[in-house]
Amino acid sequence: MELNVDADLAARRIAVIQEHMDTEVTQEFDLTLATFDGHPLYEIVPTGQRFDGAEQVMAYYTLTRTAFPDQRHDNARFHAAADSVIVEFDLLGTNLGEFYGLPPTGKSFRVPVIAVFFFTGDRITLERVYFDTASLVLQIGRPELLTAPR
Repeated sequence: MELNVDADLAARRIAVIQEHMDTEVTQEFDLTLATFDGHPLYEIVPTGQRFDGAEQVMAYYTLTRTAFPDQRHDNARFHAAADSVIVEFDLLGTNLGEFYGLPPTGKSFRVPVIAVFFFTGDRITLERVYFDTASLVLQIGRPELLTAPR
């Protein structure tokens, strides 16, 4: 099986993802949303959450940045495929705000993440995120979230 990846298109897609990730960190979410093809869509695989459309995605940003206002990425590695770019990175943050109704613990986390960004042309159509939620909640001192009903 041969995967033809146009080098110029792959470079443009990676630049869009870098802008996407950078503006998430700086919390310039209007710019983050602009990296999508007009309809933002996130899937958080380990939790089964799906955020469909600008309103739901903004609610997701609000939830995560309330709980982890210093959320950021480290060690990003990009792997271009024909219709997507896979990004491996470490996600870091500190629980400084309410998280699923629980008060902040002040504890930090660092978890490895894989995000698959799907594209039409050079605009994102879907970001699908995979990570170990157990590691995150244990690191922030919230083991009760492991048994919380969904």
